[in-house]
Amino acid sequence: MSKTKIAPSEVARRVQEDDAEDLFVLDVRNEDDYDEWQIPGSVNIPVYDELLDEDYSTLESHLDELPEHETIAVVCVAGVTSARAAEFLREHGFDATSIDGGMNGWGRVHRQYEIQDVDGIVQIVRPGTGCVSYLVYDSGDAIVVDPSQYIDQYLTAADERDLEIVGVADTHAHADHVSGARQLAGELDVPYYLHEDDAGDLKHVTELEGEETITVGNRELDVLSTPGHTPGSVSLQFGDALLSGDTLFLRSVGRPDLEDSAEDAVRKAASQLFDSLNRVTNLDDETVVLPGHFSDEEIRPLATELGALREETTNELLSYVEDGDETAFVETIVESLADEPANYNEIKQINWGKQQPDGDTEAIELGPNNCAAN
Repeated sequence: MSKTKIAPSEVARRVQEDDAEDLFVLDVRNEDDYDEWQIPGSVNIPVYDELLDEDYSTLESHLDELPEHETIAVVCVAGVTSARAAEFLREHGFDATSIDGGMNGWGRVHRQYEIQDVDGIVQIVRPGTGCVSYLVYDSGDAIVVDPSQYIDQYLTAADERDLEIVGVADTHAHADHVSGARQLAGELDVPYYLHEDDAGDLKHVTELEGEETITVGNRELDVLSTPGHTPGSVSLQFGDALLSGDTLFLRSVGRPDLEDSAEDAVRKAASQLFDSLNRVTNLDDETVVLPGHFSDEEIRPLATELGALREETTNELLSYVEDGDETAFVETIVESLADEPANYNEIKQINWGKQQPDGDTEAIELGPNNCAAN
């Protein structure tokens, strides 16, 4: 007999790894919700409202479209209607289970990856939101970079490696997710590093100005000022690796409109970003770029040498930087900005210390991150 529930972390593992072919993810939410945000490779049968009324007629009409020899993992918003659907499917002979917590649970999943040929960095990916954070370590000490609000993920990652967290850093003031940096630093009584231009009204911050270093064991984490996505955006270099934050992604760059969406302000920030990317692309070809976000890239860990990234044709904006074409870079950004991240103004106010979280901070950040410029 199949399990009635499956952990979203197990779904994430199977979606990413070789046994994905044995898992069929059925999303029963309404079509608009599915189109906005979904589990990769899932199939949508929009029967959410009907399931609320315990009406299974439409789902029954689609039974011949479902696989008979795979596990069907049903997902909804929070796991209630999907549990009803999974029970109905089991009654009709399918190996069906419900994803625990629904898409809310999917948004909380974190997965760890060691990075080949890079010493001293663990990449921690949230597949449901596209957010990426890091544990940078040496000689028993660790710095956490861009943590989510789920700080136990980082405490566990450090404990598994017998590391002491001696500092926490944000590469910028985030607009897509609630940062866990202040909470983690406060609980451990360690410094919280953030550039002064992004510090807002925050207290107890060790403000960065750029061009300094943070000691990690016997090594140094070099701070590079790379404004554009935000005024205080930084990238962090650790040996041959570059934690590029929201300055450079594998397929795009960070959007420059979340501080001020007026066209003149966007153009000015885009020009700053162009200069910052020029600086980044002057690093050695062997530099491994470790971004702060991803969209639909399937590679894990998310890591590409800078030289290879230059040669690929998937990052149009980076190609303009390589060609020295600032005009094309700025115009492409201005013309191709996507929808802003969900609730980004509220999230920014929280991360700047201008507003205290009130209500469900987990819910306000769920959905696609939309932090890329195109």
